Amino acid sequence: MDKRGKNKTLNEQQSRYWKKNVTLISSLLVVWAVVGFGGGILFAEPLNRVPFFGLSLSFWIAQQGAILVFILLILIYAVQMDKLDREYKKKVKMKDDK
Repeated sequence: MDKRGKNKTLNEQQSRYWKKNVTLISSLLVVWAVVGFGGGILFAEPLNRVPFFGLSLSFWIAQQGAILVFILLILIYAVQMDKLDREYKKKVKMKDDK
């Protein structure tokens, strides 16, 4: 039988790893949505009154801030996933040593 046709289920450790990964992604997407949608659209009226580098703060957030936050979130994701990968790689090695 072809191995590609078999369904593999995740073990408990893989499920915990995936759940942490999805939680991290979800929280970072919420931050990005709040900054991009909230700062540029929802809170545009009050932020229009705040000057920032000669522009209104809502305009700056919509044009530059959301992009910078997105880049920062990518960096945070990479760092956090590196830590998570190292943590679970260590657990797998300890389990294999037993």
